[in-house]
Amino acid sequence: MLQIELIPDLTHCIETVARKEYNDLIKAYLRAGTSDAELEEKIELLRSFLETTDFRKLRQESESYLLQGLKVKFIVYQEDGETRYRLAMA
Repeated sequence: MLQIELIPDLTHCIETVARKEYNDLIKAYLRAGTSDAELEEKIELLRSFLETTDFRKLRQESESYLLQGLKVKFIVYQEDGETRYRLAMA
């Protein structure tokens, strides 16, 4: 199963981290110059995550842990055709 790990911190919220990763993947895909199925899947997964996620809720979930000095990560994946995530301690 394809998964993408996103690690926010106190200076970069989950939405910012997701957008940066999305842009980095697009750049890598364009630089490759050929079709790359794995990159295409990752790009599509992050696009869906960015379009469908309530980032206010995710920021609230993660910031409380970050303020306690804990490191968190969001693991984004697809299950049953839906984009999902889970929050884990890094």
